[in-house]
Amino acid sequence: MKKVHLLILQAFIKPFIVTFFIVMFVLLMLFLFKYIDDLIGKGFEWYTIMELIGYQCVVQIQMAMPLSMLLSSIMTFGNLGESYELVAIKAAGVSLRKAMTPLFILVAIFASSSFLFSDYILPVVNLKMGTLLTDVRNKKADFLIKPGIFNNTIPGYSIRARGKNKEGTILYDLMIYDHRGGNTANNVLMAKEGYIYNSPDNSYMILKLKDGIRYEESRTKNSKTYDPRQQFTRFKFKETEQKFDMGSFQQGKTDQSLFKSHHAMLNLKQLDMYIDSNHIKIDSMGKAITRTLDTRYNIYSKYFSVNQPGQPKVKEAKIKPYENLIADLVPPEQRTQITMNALSQLNYLKEDLNSRTLEFKDYKTKDIRYRIEWHRKFTLAVSCLLLFAIGAPLGAIIRKGGLGLPVVMAIIFFLIYHIISTVAEKTAKDGAISSAVGMWMAIIVLTPLAAFLTYKSTTDSALFDIDQYKLKAEAAWKWIREKFGKKNKLKESH
Repeated sequence: MKKVHLLILQAFIKPFIVTFFIVMFVLLMLFLFKYIDDLIGKGFEWYTIMELIGYQCVVQIQMAMPLSMLLSSIMTFGNLGESYELVAIKAAGVSLRKAMTPLFILVAIFASSSFLFSDYILPVVNLKMGTLLTDVRNKKADFLIKPGIFNNTIPGYSIRARGKNKEGTILYDLMIYDHRGGNTANNVLMAKEGYIYNSPDNSYMILKLKDGIRYEESRTKNSKTYDPRQQFTRFKFKETEQKFDMGSFQQGKTDQSLFKSHHAMLNLKQLDMYIDSNHIKIDSMGKAITRTLDTRYNIYSKYFSVNQPGQPKVKEAKIKPYENLIADLVPPEQRTQITMNALSQLNYLKEDLNSRTLEFKDYKTKDIRYRIEWHRKFTLAVSCLLLFAIGAPLGAIIRKGGLGLPVVMAIIFFLIYHIISTVAEKTAKDGAISSAVGMWMAIIVLTPLAAFLTYKSTTDSALFDIDQYKLKAEAAWKWIREKFGKKNKLKESH
């Protein structure tokens, strides 16, 4: 038994590790393709890129783990079935359930680890990655001069150069417009040559200019019309330096506390706390809306209640409803003023209800997101068990190893699982179904399939044997021909 257990474990671990890293690589490439525009041309240090990739690799485990579990289980039992090792194990008197017991324990350990990972590690990584990705996307592209094109990336300046050397450190025929004082450029600088270098702390870009002219126009502050007293000055220089503040090009550091209340950054205890506090806010908001409506719409009714909370009960008087409230109760000279007051009160009520309704919907949306994330902590672990329960019997049935048919079958079943879970989760976010049903829908739908495949594999059913289906189809066609042939002969005899 130990040799059988060791054989199955070795046959499973190797494909699992290989498929896990293949899936991680594919998902990482998809991430880089998505954010390639935010990473290129911004001058990030290599360790910043590696930090972002490392966080993304950790985040991708929640999708790579179930997919690699499904693919490796199909490949493992497909290889064992193709080489008739499963037949030899059964012939030795060892049931498939006993032979797979250590593998069940290993998969259960993986599932438990994935639950702990999603509860303790994933929220922290999501927080760090969210802040870093925000800094990456907000950072401006590096200062880059293209010959003959004005560059406006430095605030307050427009710079153009007609040419530059191969290294890009020397610019030729420079023109610099300084419009820091307003929309128009009052100061213009022209030079034949300029050498670019950074300050020691990289906070300034210094442009060393040679053989140029600076034009300055002095204008009265906030003056928009021409003033004959304004001065126009021209300076010639052999060499000068111009400093440009590069603070807007530096990578900022976003405060992580801004994202700590996001549902993806919380563990189970924090989610329980936020769900409870949010539920209290929803109840108080609903009661406030009810009180607002009661105080304004219970004025004219069939029964006038004089009982108030905390006061002794008084017998209610039955009042006959009026056919026309204004005509019956309001004097003619006061009807216009009362009508205007009523309309203003109605408009105020509408605005109040609209604001409260928007706030109520915001709390409801947060409540749905918190509950979805709460269930997601458990569905990752259960999905690993479910996809293994589908892949193991499926590989034993198809009896094909390698990366051919097992990969196709794994992609098909994972797409079914992913589509069901994605659609159900979106429906739950819209509030059409409960959060629990939306997050567990894929598992509920595919669990009978896993039980069916397990039953077929234990009974040695040739579920995907094409020859068997051909024989059944030929037998059915033969029966149909004989049946209709007898009827035709009976009709001809009559």
